[in-house]
Amino acid sequence: MKFQVLSIPVISALSLLCSCSSTRSIAPDALVPTVITQQVEFDTDDPAIWVNPADASKSLIVGTDKETNGGIYVFDLSGKIVNKVIGLQRPNNIDIAYGLKVAAKPVDIAVFTERETNKIRVFSMPDLKPLDNGGIEVFVGESQRDPMGVALYTRPSDGAIFAIVGRKTGPSGSYLWQYQLHDKNTGLVDGTLLRKFGAFSGKKEIESIAVDNENGYIYYSDEGAGVHKYYADVDKGNQELAFFGSKDFKADVEGISIYKTTETDGYILISDQQANRFSVYSRSGSPGNPHQHSRLTSIPFSTLESDGSDVTSVNLGSKFPKGVFVAMSNGKVFHYYDWRLIEERIKKGR
Repeated sequence: MKFQVLSIPVISALSLLCSCSSTRSIAPDALVPTVITQQVEFDTDDPAIWVNPADASKSLIVGTDKETNGGIYVFDLSGKIVNKVIGLQRPNNIDIAYGLKVAAKPVDIAVFTERETNKIRVFSMPDLKPLDNGGIEVFVGESQRDPMGVALYTRPSDGAIFAIVGRKTGPSGSYLWQYQLHDKNTGLVDGTLLRKFGAFSGKKEIESIAVDNENGYIYYSDEGAGVHKYYADVDKGNQELAFFGSKDFKADVEGISIYKTTETDGYILISDQQANRFSVYSRSGSPGNPHQHSRLTSIPFSTLESDGSDVTSVNLGSKFPKGVFVAMSNGKVFHYYDWRLIEERIKKGR
């Protein structure tokens, strides 16, 4: 594993879009990204946003480069690579949480799956240093392991942090495993398995997972079928709360992101991968039924076959005053979208 800091000129959004051989699949009215990042070496897959608590305009985007000897890349808000960890064994999905107690001090963390080692990895933010002594094994004892998706849940009552991990294949009812992350009293992080859950259609696979911390829900994409919803708190049981979107997608149901307008309201954006669009749903469900999620609109984006995405409503400065939406795109890049562009389309219903 190698750590490296880079400084390379940023590729312009216009030139990179024009150079892509698949631009014919981008709708003529598709949203154009505000920023396109520099390219990684192999294949981008999933981003996560770290909001800098001291100065939000200096927040960072962390994204995976999914391949053997791939890596984790850190970008600034102009899309420039400012740090990276390479030599990882097929990192897949990534998420961020704040304030895990490590050596009695709160540490922000980035957690990602490392598929070829059957582990999740835990690194500190923003310096991207390992905290896991080489990784935490997941799906131990299973014949099918191969971890792919991961999302972090921070329990509001006590700040405990949990990793919900998905795999390439797995049985319906226990496809996802949930681990509590904790300090081993050595300054290193370990995970304790707390539950196995999650219905699966059997059609394709489950990769993208997202957690709504404030409302306490887990959402995950059953790629050939739709979106499942469960409680995030293990004490509330494994009953499925909702299954939606089954007729809303061209093919694969993929990346999930939650934009928060208040503590409980906002939007859920889900990638319609082969259509190069994102379907938008109400975060709070329908009046009288928080678990009835009907599609509000479908928005064409310039992202190509987007696997993963993340979003924040935090003011990140003049370029992103109402937050930023970040999505993986073919071409070894991530796209940043000023939220105001998306908000305008939602209001128009297209």
